[in-house]
Amino acid sequence: MMQKVIWQRLLALILLTGLLCPEAPAAGELERRIDSLFIIASSGEVRFRDQNEPAMDSVAALGAAAVPHLIEKFTTKSARERWTVIWILQRIGSAAVPDLVRALDREDGLVVQRICWALGDIKDTAAVRPIMRVCTHERWQVRDQAVGALGKIGDAEGGPAVLQALADSIGQVRKSAAVACGQLGLGASVMQLAHVLGDDFYGARMSAAHSLLTMDTAVTVRALSDSMSSENHLLGNLACRVLGQLGTDEALEILLEQAVSGDSERRAHAATALIAADPLDNCGFRRYLLENETDRLVVLKIQSAIQAVGDGQ
Repeated sequence: MMQKVIWQRLLALILLTGLLCPEAPAAGELERRIDSLFIIASSGEVRFRDQNEPAMDSVAALGAAAVPHLIEKFTTKSARERWTVIWILQRIGSAAVPDLVRALDREDGLVVQRICWALGDIKDTAAVRPIMRVCTHERWQVRDQAVGALGKIGDAEGGPAVLQALADSIGQVRKSAAVACGQLGLGASVMQLAHVLGDDFYGARMSAAHSLLTMDTAVTVRALSDSMSSENHLLGNLACRVLGQLGTDEALEILLEQAVSGDSERRAHAATALIAADPLDNCGFRRYLLENETDRLVVLKIQSAIQAVGDGQ
């Protein structure tokens, strides 16, 4: 049975590659061939299941010549077709970048955002500056994909655009910027990321927290310490969690200070962070916290945190 499947796939590959003649075809003929192969590559029909990958490989084998035709397919409403375009462009790789970069000037924002997506997956540094130019695009989805692409490419040259996006008016863009800061290892972003811990968009807050954990620990702890007095309670509460995950002596000292705060919610966050940082209670935090806490709800949260670390061992 396995041998039969192998022969079926080999036959499909031979048939598909046979559609491509050795001579360079005329533009119209090339487009027709790409369309024929693309139908197979993007088909969800069972009969084409074993031919999807060979068809994508056949289109990708055309290299840069296929890119303009693939870009036109970015207007599709089909998620399967959109993914197929992305996968083929990934296979073409850096050879696809020049045409993709030129297409960033298009008026159709939907196409531009998908081009940014493709460039991010290709990860060619030649695309960094062109992508930076669309990081202020009027369509927020373009900004989102552009900033995300800069993070995926991982070139520090894109840092200024990513830092600027941390203050974008759209939460999803701020989230992508926070993620990109971590991917780029932007040490200069620590203070801004600390500020994003108080963002009103959950995704941005949590992405900032994750990225802070990848930065220089000492710098991060100092930034969070300075942020504890912020009037934004979301910031200080989430900062407690990050400090607990860092678990340095300085971080624990800050948490102990917050554990006696006049704000019961802050005490709860600091206490649970301390317990998470010391799951075996080597420092004796549990007794101290339970003996000094008067708010019944905070006590319940402390007890719940103790049970959670015990269940996780």
